[in-house]
Amino acid sequence: MKKIVLPAVLLLTTPCSIHPLWAAEDLTPASAFQNIPDDHQRSLKLFEEMAKVLTSPRCLNCHPVKGGPTQGDDMHPHNPPMVRGDGDFGPPGMHCSTCHGSQNVDFAGISGSIPGHEPWQLAPVSMGWQGLSIGEICRSIKDPNHNGDRTLEELITHHSEDGLVGWAWHPGAGRTPAPGTQVQFGELTRAWVETGAACPD
Repeated sequence: MKKIVLPAVLLLTTPCSIHPLWAAEDLTPASAFQNIPDDHQRSLKLFEEMAKVLTSPRCLNCHPVKGGPTQGDDMHPHNPPMVRGDGDFGPPGMHCSTCHGSQNVDFAGISGSIPGHEPWQLAPVSMGWQGLSIGEICRSIKDPNHNGDRTLEELITHHSEDGLVGWAWHPGAGRTPAPGTQVQFGELTRAWVETGAACPD
């Protein structure tokens, strides 16, 4: 693991509060929902489990509805201040890749790290989830106009195999991973789709 010494301005923010929607450390496996006889009710319960991941700060920090990214487990504004910029990569001259490399980089001498992955960017505005209810997030990720023009089958693949999605479970020192594992999240997504992809009100 690489280590880097950062300017003090980047070291002033630390995770502090726990968001209640993602407090769980584990995910209930998709197989545990098989005893719910009604497909619609089973689908709703499966999405509620998926929502533990979707509302994790590891997802929401880069899914802002407006403005730039947030950071940390308490989802405070990005430090240094950052705007979306063209193409969701930050402003000219200070793209996300200016600080975020292809992998997490530990701070030297203190705990914490700079998160990294290739690519590293904000989700498009159409995929903004911060402040939305679980039902609103559900309807958004089903809508090709808001999910990157993905079919539900492609959404399963995205959740199961995408590397940037997978970073949520390997976020580096100083960040709480998303609940469960990416494999479990993919299995929950598949089971949710196969039961009708129902969304809470």
